[in-house]
Amino acid sequence: MSNALGDAVSPYLRSHAGNPVAWQQWGPEPFAEAARRGVPVMVSIGYSTCHWCHVMARESFSDPAIAEQLNERFVAIKVDREEHPDVDASYLAAASAFTSELGWPLTVFTTPEGRAFYAGTYHPPVPVQGRPSFSQVLDAVTDAWTGRRDEVEQNASQIAAALASSQSASAGCLPTAEQLSGIVDRLASFEDDEFGGFGRAPKFPIAPVQLLLVDLAARGDGAARDIVRRTLGAMAASPLRDPVEGGFFRYAVRRDWHEPHYERMLYDNALLLTAYSRLSALTEGDESAAATEAATGIAGFLLGTLQRPDGGFGSAQDSESELGEGAYYALSVEERREAAPPRVDEKVLTGWNGLAIGALAEAGARHDRPDWTAAAVRAADRLLARHRSADGTLLRAATERGVSTAVATLEDYGMLADGILRLALATGQPRYAAEARPLVDACLTGDERVFAAPGGGDPVLAAQGLGLASDPSEGAYPSGLSAIASAAATLAQLVHEPQYRRASEGAVALVSERAVENPTAFGAMLSVAAGLATPATQLVVVSPGGAGSGLTSFAHAWFRPGLASVVVSPAAAASWSDAGFDLFDGRVAQGGSDTAYLCRDFVCALPVTSLEELVAQV
Repeated sequence: MSNALGDAVSPYLRSHAGNPVAWQQWGPEPFAEAARRGVPVMVSIGYSTCHWCHVMARESFSDPAIAEQLNERFVAIKVDREEHPDVDASYLAAASAFTSELGWPLTVFTTPEGRAFYAGTYHPPVPVQGRPSFSQVLDAVTDAWTGRRDEVEQNASQIAAALASSQSASAGCLPTAEQLSGIVDRLASFEDDEFGGFGRAPKFPIAPVQLLLVDLAARGDGAARDIVRRTLGAMAASPLRDPVEGGFFRYAVRRDWHEPHYERMLYDNALLLTAYSRLSALTEGDESAAATEAATGIAGFLLGTLQRPDGGFGSAQDSESELGEGAYYALSVEERREAAPPRVDEKVLTGWNGLAIGALAEAGARHDRPDWTAAAVRAADRLLARHRSADGTLLRAATERGVSTAVATLEDYGMLADGILRLALATGQPRYAAEARPLVDACLTGDERVFAAPGGGDPVLAAQGLGLASDPSEGAYPSGLSAIASAAATLAQLVHEPQYRRASEGAVALVSERAVENPTAFGAMLSVAAGLATPATQLVVVSPGGAGSGLTSFAHAWFRPGLASVVVSPAAAASWSDAGFDLFDGRVAQGGSDTAYLCRDFVCALPVTSLEELVAQV
């Protein structure tokens, strides 16, 4: 077999097209080939901005002797984890049986049936500090496969069965107000008192937790407010943020936020844009201005570096340039003009683009930046036009090379639905809400799972019996379950139909016990819980003139969990109502003036036409 990555949609896979390894793309064919030859499969998983993936590619996968070992004894599959998150999640779970050093590149050896029997991460070409060379690993795996085949296959079957049984979930209850307060105490115990953030080194932003703290601060929790002010303030003033182009790097090697790992991810920056924008609304004076400055820098990075000419956002910017890892970011503004910047992964991921759409839309409305909102509109229109099949199902990823065969996940449905709902509220345009509603409806299951992606997940994993239920845990960005639960909760604010709130509550209940105990791994779902625990609040401002007023500015700037706030023209209000969004029934401008309708769970106070009256109602 020859290297089959030259025509891949994924830029990460194409970067390995020149390897002497006979790489195959993910699909049923490589496993069938392994069964025919009676050899194991090596599944190598990484992504385009992964530093150690680049290192292993240069050192091991470019070595002709190692490639000869792989080609003779294995079938080698290269997987982009961003293109196939289900595959990555399944093999990460299996790899945990063999190593505690989980990460990327992830190297998993499987039977021809796809069942893992050994796994590791980075393997150097020669032994280093007690770590065996990749050639030694290949020899050991070959010895086990040829000499102890029955034992290997039995162990692989037991691991697969254990993973399948671990997927059962039992529903609990929604977190109580006391438990939400206790979450802040637990997070405080993890806080780095000296440098901000959580834990020691390496130090990650953990953006969903920052958003959770902002949400809890907006509910009046002073301790949450103090923690998130310290953390976001420290991050904005640290080397984790590029002071020239804005944007935050993925993590720092040191606990004082120094020595960043220089890749810049779409998801990190989208979530942090929302966090800093909301923090600006909760603070005053210099602190609010600093949060706004950080948000402005992030938006500049998204629009200036990651957004493509067709409106979609690339998934990440690499840590390496022609100058070496991180060297580009040490240059001044004038030197940077002469240097080639690190490469951007052009892959447009539906879910991650949903995060960017929602962040830019909300921040654009709050900070009166129509260019940010316009960028969100361009991205949304691109996704809705090009990332759907004829039957309405979503597509996972696309590049200029074409559309990936990877199936869309719950993450894609949830993040896109949530993002375009936020865009609908920011722009007052009902068509985006009308596009979001069927995405949520398509994921409703009517059973104890509450939500699931249409189509049943990756077909290769499903055929092998290795498909996992949607992983509810989170880290750097929300899970698909929390994203779709958030979208359903927002729909419940716009449509007076109980199934959306019930489904959102059911999703929270599935993980509530684990989330309360481990809030750093469930930040986004706990944010959904905080919104559900807050009285549902809706604000509609009908503005006939379209010009900014006290009422419209208040509606755009106001933030709290469980809030749906929107400014609409009289014609748009009628269009929302005609589209079935009950919140807008009967919403008109009184006497031709801007008119605010403040509602609690669809029960509205008398309409008011002055900011003073609205503030009194709030």
